[in-house]
Amino acid sequence: MQTTIRTAISFEGIGLHSGKPARLTIRPASANHGVWFKRVDILLGDNMVPARWDAVELSPLCTRIKNRAGVEISTVEHVMAALAGCGVHNALIEIDGPEVPILDGSSAPFVRGILSRGARVLPMPLRVMEVLTPVEVHTAHGWARLSPGQGGLSMDFHIDFDDAAIGVQDKTLNLANGTFVRELCDSRTFCRQADVDTMRANGLALGGNMENAVVVDGDRVLSPGGLRHADEAVRHKMLDALGDLSLAGVPILGHYTGHKAGHSMTNMLLREIFSMPEAFRMIEVDGHTAARLPGAGVVRDEIPAVA
Repeated sequence: MQTTIRTAISFEGIGLHSGKPARLTIRPASANHGVWFKRVDILLGDNMVPARWDAVELSPLCTRIKNRAGVEISTVEHVMAALAGCGVHNALIEIDGPEVPILDGSSAPFVRGILSRGARVLPMPLRVMEVLTPVEVHTAHGWARLSPGQGGLSMDFHIDFDDAAIGVQDKTLNLANGTFVRELCDSRTFCRQADVDTMRANGLALGGNMENAVVVDGDRVLSPGGLRHADEAVRHKMLDALGDLSLAGVPILGHYTGHKAGHSMTNMLLREIFSMPEAFRMIEVDGHTAARLPGAGVVRDEIPAVA
C-alpha cells in the first residue's frame, strides 16, 4: 500500500550552492498525492513544484525542479533519496527558499528525521514502474541504463577521477531490505579543491565547507575526519541516483547502471524511458514485491553510527 510520513518533521541549514539559510518541513500527504514542494516564501501565484522528472531543469551539479510559473527548488536529490530509501511515497515538502539545505552533505539527517516519525499506511494500492526492455542514454562523458531486474531495484555504478583520493571505484547493490539506509545514506557529496575554486568564482558552492562535503586534492582528503567509507564517493553517486530516479513518481523495478553518470544523465534516462511506452509497464505490487522495495522494513537503528 502507499505510505506517507506519520507527522511533520523540520530541518534547518544552508543551501550548498546559494549559501542562503533554509528551513524545510516534510508533511504528511494523502494517497496519490506524490511528492510536491511548496515555496512558502512565495505568497502570490503558483508556489507548488512537482518532484517529477518532467519538471527537472538540467544541471550538472545538482537536481533543480521548476514549475510552469518559473518557481524553482534546487538540490532536491538528497531529501528525495531519503524519502525513497525510507519507503515514503506521498509528502508535501514546505521550504522557505530556493534551495534544500545541504545539512551534512548526505541523506542521513533526513533519514533519521523521517524514521523518527515513522510511516503511515494509506488505503490505496502502490503502483510501480516495471522495466521491460533495456533503455540507455549516452553523453561524451559516460552513460546510464535501466534494464529489467529481479523484482526490486538494484544498481551498479562506476566512477573514475584523476585525484588518487577518489580514483576508480565500482559498487553493486541490491537496494531491497533497507540497503539504502545501511549502506548509502551517510555518504556525503564530494568535490575537488580545484573545482571548489572554480564554482565559487562562478557564484556556486557558496554554502559548501569541509563539514558538509568531502573535499579532495590529489591523494589527500582535506575534510576533517577523512572518509566515512573508503568508497564514499561512489556510494554518494548511488545515493544521488536513487534520489533522481525517484522523480519517476513511482518506485522502479529494474536495474540501474551508471558509468560516470550524474544528475543530468539520470534525468535524460527517465525522459527516454517515458518516451518509450513499450519499455515499461505500471503495475500494482503484491506483498512479495513490496517487501523488495528500498524502504521496506527499515528501522532507525540501521542508520550508520558515523552519521
